[in-house]
Amino acid sequence: MQILLHTDKNIEGSAAMTEHLQAEVHAALGRYGERVTRVEAHLSDANGAARTGGDDIHCTLEARLVGEHAVVVKDHAGNAHQAIEGAVRKLQRAVGTLIAKHDPRVARQSAATPAADEAA
Repeated sequence: MQILLHTDKNIEGSAAMTEHLQAEVHAALGRYGERVTRVEAHLSDANGAARTGGDDIHCTLEARLVGEHAVVVKDHAGNAHQAIEGAVRKLQRAVGTLIAKHDPRVARQSAATPAADEAA
């Protein structure tokens, strides 16, 4: 899985920030293996360098999956680490839902459930 970090001019895209992003993404999406080919993170400071405080750091994550459309989620927080963590949680749920929707095992289980209810 390729993980890319893009920042605006007001956020330092340090090696530590990249490592944090990679650790969070691998922990959240590693179970999907080769299904997720790339994750791009875009960090921006909504208020710029002039103001501080509030939830002004925005993180947009875009995940590319094999055979699927891109999954995009957004989060904002007071600092970059929190924004990344929030966006990764949202991405984990969104990717999990998308993969489950197209999983034939899930389709068979949900198709079997109404029949079992009707028999009762």
